[in-house]
Amino acid sequence: SLEDPARMVDLITSHIQLRTEEKQSILELVSLPQRIAKVLEVLYREMDLSEMEKDIHAKVKKKMGATQRNYYLSEKMRVIQEEMGQGEGGDELTELQQAIDKKSLPKAVKEKVAKEFKKLRQMPPMSAETTVVRNYIDAIISLPWKKKSRAKIDIERAEAVLNEDHYGLEKPKERILEYLAVQTQVKKIRGPILCLVGPPGVGKTSVCRSIARAMGREFVRLSLGGVRDEAEIRGHRRTYIGAMPGKIILSMQKAGVINPVFCLDEVDKMSVDFRGDPSAALLEVLDPEQNYAFNDHYLDVDYDLSEIFFITTANNLHGIPAPLQDRMEIIQLSGYTEEEKLHIGLDFLLPKQLEANGFKPDEITLNDKAILEIVRRYTREAGVRSLERTIASVCRKVARERLKNKEPKKKYRISPQAIERYLGVPKYRFGLAEEHDEIGLTTGMARQADSKPSTQPFRPISTRV
Repeated sequence: SLEDPARMVDLITSHIQLRTEEKQSILELVSLPQRIAKVLEVLYREMDLSEMEKDIHAKVKKKMGATQRNYYLSEKMRVIQEEMGQGEGGDELTELQQAIDKKSLPKAVKEKVAKEFKKLRQMPPMSAETTVVRNYIDAIISLPWKKKSRAKIDIERAEAVLNEDHYGLEKPKERILEYLAVQTQVKKIRGPILCLVGPPGVGKTSVCRSIARAMGREFVRLSLGGVRDEAEIRGHRRTYIGAMPGKIILSMQKAGVINPVFCLDEVDKMSVDFRGDPSAALLEVLDPEQNYAFNDHYLDVDYDLSEIFFITTANNLHGIPAPLQDRMEIIQLSGYTEEEKLHIGLDFLLPKQLEANGFKPDEITLNDKAILEIVRRYTREAGVRSLERTIASVCRKVARERLKNKEPKKKYRISPQAIERYLGVPKYRFGLAEEHDEIGLTTGMARQADSKPSTQPFRPISTRV
């Protein structure tokens, strides 16, 4: 609509994005034909640049596939995050790739992880499925696949450790030493599955811990009391929200080696409901013919459990299903005798409670008769838990008495007569005839069968028939 050529040139020049110096040079041209020629030159140049950019964009767009586009966007996102100060930790995918390359994985597992990692690279970072795939890869690389505890087996040291930690329990100790003796002669033995059955407080779980120390292996404990869901053993499938591996695989992640001593505590306390039977899921875990290829639903790859030394504990056998019992070697732990409780109280429980209550080893002394007084008249149990609690109670009362009398360095020798002053009226009678006849109750004698002749006199015991 402009008829004046001078105004038209000025208007066109004002709408072109030029440097200030170039605009100034056009403004300084007084001759109109020169200004028109200069502006036309600029317009032709800008048109050529526009055509060139359009051609380049078309060629790049033609070559760029879906993978290149996603890579371009992810790189762009990474640069933006770095500019915003959010990418200082480095490229997470690169770090994950390095972790996968460093991990020694079986061939099938390596192929599975490579496939999942390729899928992860193509996913948008904020996708919900990205988190699922990332957690799966983390679970795979955090598991031990080939790493072992390579402690050298020393039978004499192992026997010394077992005797140092526990008094009595000859049968479990003998079985463990037999296993270690065989281990020294063969390269690989199928991990035995022992089941320690006995009343509460006889030291089943602590025996498992001592076995691990004697063998120089890692120790893992898993309590099965109250477990009702089969998925807690075999894991959840990854299709579910919040899916995670089963407790067996999670415990192996904590162990860090493929041959720990694995204690399955309270195996008789599992229950069954609509979510499945966890004791049936344990069959695959404990069966030596199957557990070399244990398949967790979350991992969806075979995992070798055959190197693990499984030990289960239970209070009674009738709570364990027969097929599960068939896969285990049952070792019965009976209750402790009076003599065994005396040795355990003096050699193990008293030093432990003295340390726990802030006493030095020689500040409180209990003689044999004082320990026997506690065993006979204040505790009545197969194990030694009540005995330990009662000794702890004596230590606490002595501590209070010492502070009350302001005698911080006084040493105490506890006699059987002082026991009643500290613990009150005895809870049980010992060595007294019953006031009334009891049907089915008889007085008998018991003697422990031993290869060596016993020097202990026969003791009358009260036995219910």
